[in-house]
Amino acid sequence: MEYFPPLTDFYRAIADDPRIGSTHISIYMALLHQWNLNGGHNPVKIERSCIMKAAKINARQTYNKCINELQDYGYIRYEPAPNGSVNSRVFLIEREK
Repeated sequence: MEYFPPLTDFYRAIADDPRIGSTHISIYMALLHQWNLNGGHNPVKIERSCIMKAAKINARQTYNKCINELQDYGYIRYEPAPNGSVNSRVFLIEREK
């Protein structure tokens, strides 16, 4: 029995994806947590500092690289904030099974 299908779906999707590393997984888990707190609805408004803290990432460059790669690889759609007074938005993409 699956208790949280989005988590299972993500791990199925990355099982054979050699591009995904532990930092990608850590960021995705932090995003998935925010999505869950948002009632499972897209988009999720995020603050970089909060996602970095939850993902245990200290380097902004690493965060930017990995979140952009998650978008390039089709796991999320990332809409960066135009300025510091607005939150970025992330859409978690449902993967085909």
